[in-house]
Amino acid sequence: MNLPRFYCREALSPGAHVELPEPVARHAVRVLRLPPGAPMVLFDGRGGEYPAHIERIEKNRVFAELADWRDVERESPLAVTLVQALQAGDKMDFTIQKAVELGVRDIVPVESRRSVLKLAGERAGKRVAHWQGVAASACEQCGRNQVPLVAPLERLDHWLAKPAAGILRLMLAPDAENTLSDIAPATNVQLLIGAEGGLDPQEVLAARQSGFQAVRLGPRVLRTETAGLAALSVLQALWGDFRGE
Repeated sequence: MNLPRFYCREALSPGAHVELPEPVARHAVRVLRLPPGAPMVLFDGRGGEYPAHIERIEKNRVFAELADWRDVERESPLAVTLVQALQAGDKMDFTIQKAVELGVRDIVPVESRRSVLKLAGERAGKRVAHWQGVAASACEQCGRNQVPLVAPLERLDHWLAKPAAGILRLMLAPDAENTLSDIAPATNVQLLIGAEGGLDPQEVLAARQSGFQAVRLGPRVLRTETAGLAALSVLQALWGDFRGE
């Protein structure tokens, strides 16, 4: 039986007595109905994890005692940054959640010309913070102890103008000549995925000029919420930890 896992943003230490963050405490007691003494695993996103147990419950407050730190990691040897154009509705939540489960290292949300969703200012900051929470929750579920960073939102053209050395840059295009199996293996990859309707021609040109290679997954056109996840799965199967080695 897998123990409940909870992310605590504050740094943890062996033998510490900590109060669980309010959302974690609420989920542990109200949803999972964990009693005093219940075992769990806590992690702070800095690597490794701590076996722990509920020390006491005081109304809506939950206190836990930590055991020794364990050097446990479930990270892929393949470092993939998903550069995802904004998606409408709850598609971004879904994409980020599943990308974390598939081992993505970082996520860069960008606003492209065909993005239906438009965010700016405080609203953009709140949404990025929400997505960071989605990433942390996905780590709780899938066993990862290092939480991928969701970068601040920026325009795609601004992000493409930044230099990138020693990184394989790939973007999906249904009419591309090469498939992922035609590309030489790499350990550090940036994967660019367009919004609904894909990238517009000027964005494709700008991406090519900044070093992105176009690749296709097959004969079918994939939706934006499918494309990145399918590509991540193929990359992990080719070069990552889906190979079973």
